[in-house]
Amino acid sequence: MPYLRFKGFEEAFLREQLPALVEGFSRTAAVPQEIVKVELLSITKITATPRSLEIYMFPRTKEKHDAIAANIYGMLARFGYRDVHIFFVLLSPSLYYKEGVPLQNISWLQENMPHGNE
Repeated sequence: MPYLRFKGFEEAFLREQLPALVEGFSRTAAVPQEIVKVELLSITKITATPRSLEIYMFPRTKEKHDAIAANIYGMLARFGYRDVHIFFVLLSPSLYYKEGVPLQNISWLQENMPHGNE
């Protein structure tokens, strides 16, 4: 956790750039690289839709989300992907379960969450 879910990208590109994308994301988001999950979603377009990156993660400050989006977009733009929509799907720690058990007492999560969102 967190998840980076790409839509509309070529698999070969993502596999090639995966180390740089994960490193950039983890540095900006202040999470260990080992916990970042990356997926390429296969979709069937019904209407015209842009390439997108959905970032599933626990809430951070607005400034942190802005920095993550700017960093990832900058990297993708350098690779020629300037038309990417990036958005966050914010997960609630109290409603996130691992092996059927709610997550509790995660020190890095508590340190990086905005005050009052526990």
